[in-house]
Parts: sequence; C-alpha cells; structure tokens
Amino acid sequence: MAKLYFYYSAMNAGKSTMLLQAAYNYREQGMTAVIYKPKIDSRGPTGKVVSRIGLSAEALEFPADYDFYQAIQLCLKSAPIDCVLVDEAQFLSKSQVLQLTMICDHLDIPVLCYGIRTDFRGEPFEGSQYLLAWAESLIEVKTICKSGRKAIMNARNDSEGNRVLEGHQVDVGHHYESMSRREFDLPNVNVSKSSSDPD
Repeated sequence: MAKLYFYYSAMNAGKSTMLLQAAYNYREQGMTAVIYKPKIDSRGPTGKVVSRIGLSAEALEFPADYDFYQAIQLCLKSAPIDCVLVDEAQFLSKSQVLQLTMICDHLDIPVLCYGIRTDFRGEPFEGSQYLLAWAESLIEVKTICKSGRKAIMNARNDSEGNRVLEGHQVDVGHHYESMSRREFDLPNVNVSKSSSDPD
C-alpha cells in the first residue's frame, strides 16, 4: 500500500540531498521516480533540484494551479511511475496535498515530500500544515542552530545579515538561518497572541 511521506526540518538540514538520494536509489533499481519542484523556487538552474553539496537532478516545475493527480494519470498512459518526489513541499496548496494523497490511495504510487514547517514568523505554511495532518509517515530531518540546540525555526535575514520580522511569507533565497525556538524568540516574533496571553 503506497504512503504519503513528509520529511521536514528547519532550513539547511539536507532535505534536497535526501530527495536526490531517494531518486538515485529508484533509478539504480531500474525504476522511475518523478521529481517536482515549485516554479516559485527561483534558486539554481531552471528545471533542476540542486543540493547544497552539488548534487542535482532534472525536475518538473509545478505552478500554483498544477494538478498532480491529473498529471500523473496522464503520464501513466505512456510509462510506469514508481515514485513521486516533491521538493520544497511547503509551497503546496491544500488542494495539491489532497491530490498527492489520491496518487497514493488511488494509483498506489508512494509520494515523498520534503520541506520546512514554518516561515520566518513561526507561522505554518499551507502545504506543510496539510502534510502534517494527512501524511502516514512524518520524518524529522534534524539540524542544529548556532547555540548548539536543536533547530526547528527559520529566521530571515536581510542582505547585511540583520534579522527581518516583517514581509511576505514567501521570499525565496539563501538568506535564512536555522534556529532553536529559544534563539528564535518566538513570543517576540509571532504577533498572533491570544487574548489570554500577557501584554
């Protein structure tokens, strides 16, 4: 029975490297793995997933309105598919995560997604929220912050290395830093306080 997997971590933990290793393992067994990356991710060359250690592989770029289930059904008419791999899965929409569950449940193809859970304010990304809710397998990829503690948050810095606390949720680039929750200082970053929180 095919499963939906979500490999999650803070930034720079090696998720893309893990995805590329999984794709290599499938290819080595003579199997076909389809790799996806979001079109919004402008880092690196077009149509490729590239890891920080220099590994890369061809990838299909999906836009915000892409229908994964329909696309994979169409691909299956011409060739078998043994696995679907999705990089930067936090950028998926709720409906796209649902489509990925349908690929597992109705087409019996495993789907492996790799991404971060929260943005620079500690708020969850839509894709990650529903992957955490609907995936059978949740696998944490661990990394550490400069304090030596486990990093679970993603701070955003400007071009001069100063912390940024305002802006759009999506700002693709390499100006992020993995931090522990204590180092991140969540109460002072996240302004979504409940009425019961102290002033």
